Amino acid sequence: MHLHILGICGTFMGGLALIARSAGHTVTGCDAGVYPPMSTQLEEQGIRLIEGFDASQTGLGADMYIIGNVVTRGNPLMEAILDAGLPYVSGPQWLGEQVLRGQHVLAVAGTHGKTTTSSMLAWILDYAGKKPNFLIGGVAPGLKVSARFAPDTSNRHFVIEADEYDTAFFDKRSKFVHYRPRTAVLNNLEYDHADIFADLAAIETQFHHLVRTIPSQGMIIRPADSDALDRVIARGCWTPVQTTGPNGRWQASAGDHASHFEVSLDDKPAGIVRWTLTGEHNRMNALAALAAAAHAGVDSEASIEALSCFEGVKRRMELRGTVRDIKVYDDFAHHPTAIATTLDGLRRQVGDGRILAVLEPRSNTMKLGAMAARLPPSLEKADLVFCYGAAEGKHSLGWNPEQVLAPLGKRATAWADIDKMVEAIRTTARPGDTILVMSNGSFGGIHQKLLDAL
Repeated sequence: MHLHILGICGTFMGGLALIARSAGHTVTGCDAGVYPPMSTQLEEQGIRLIEGFDASQTGLGADMYIIGNVVTRGNPLMEAILDAGLPYVSGPQWLGEQVLRGQHVLAVAGTHGKTTTSSMLAWILDYAGKKPNFLIGGVAPGLKVSARFAPDTSNRHFVIEADEYDTAFFDKRSKFVHYRPRTAVLNNLEYDHADIFADLAAIETQFHHLVRTIPSQGMIIRPADSDALDRVIARGCWTPVQTTGPNGRWQASAGDHASHFEVSLDDKPAGIVRWTLTGEHNRMNALAALAAAAHAGVDSEASIEALSCFEGVKRRMELRGTVRDIKVYDDFAHHPTAIATTLDGLRRQVGDGRILAVLEPRSNTMKLGAMAARLPPSLEKADLVFCYGAAEGKHSLGWNPEQVLAPLGKRATAWADIDKMVEAIRTTARPGDTILVMSNGSFGGIHQKLLDAL
């Protein structure tokens, strides 16, 4: 079957394209600004890419058009597909019906930690010899790719990062309702995606839609202490639940170590994870991955051994370089909770060393200003804060960063020019400092600019 994918260079749709190709389909695709690294990865797999959404692409004669949620009404190719009555489907629906059916799906949902937890889980299953299929929104060094699918009846486990964002312009349900998991991790739940959800209650409704799809012989894994998830489960739950974290069945005790931690199950020692990752959030992600792997048949001893070899995920506290004893880290954090958690983990790691936080509030939620008031307290553990906000264009902020960050006093500055901000950081940084760059975008290549400037 010939599949033509609209919006193919996004992380999810690009991964879906690779899976479709592995499943034996002819795959082509288009996007606005066909860009690497996804474009390179796709072309290497023999997938033809077309720049833009010109209506003439209906002449490709595809058997099915798979629509990404970047596509809206008014898109010329979409309008041509509708006018001609051509078959189309959303990416999540196609994946659920054509690939995930018959697999033991392990879905990782939550406001934070989806990519990291999914990567940990896929790594554990791979380490244990289960050769899982997966589709994840990032790349763990040990896994090498973000998506993998072997159409082999012996590979029955599929790990998927389960996003609550809406499916497509014609399907406003969350993507994850299409996945029908047998094992579901609900990592946490906070308000996010202010562009599509009116409030936290609206997101809780979508999470309960997911809960309704999990079989009675499946498993739900969630943190023990979460009021939002309490409300979700209280609406009705037909599946066994395992809890993680404080007061949960699976617990982690770090003691005096920044990274190593002891795992206990039902108050009995299960082993010690010895890795290079830091922070309470990573320990909680690890507990969720351990519990999910156990439901897939991997014993805790093997899972803990696997996690001790886990190297992390690109753009999650990734050290991009060290110059003059100044470290530059890259992190995906963009929600105030994630920012605070990342800084807390880094502070425990560097002690009294200076932390220079460099922030781009780039997500739709942050640009709208729905959580602007939560930014100053989330940045408390940074010594200096450099906040970038474009003055115009699609990435411009709908609020004034100087006003919002005023509670931090002279510790915080706002910038509308990346190069000028880089120069200010260069003149401020000194040996022993740690520069933490936080954004869910490319941030204008600031990481390399900083390293070059330093």
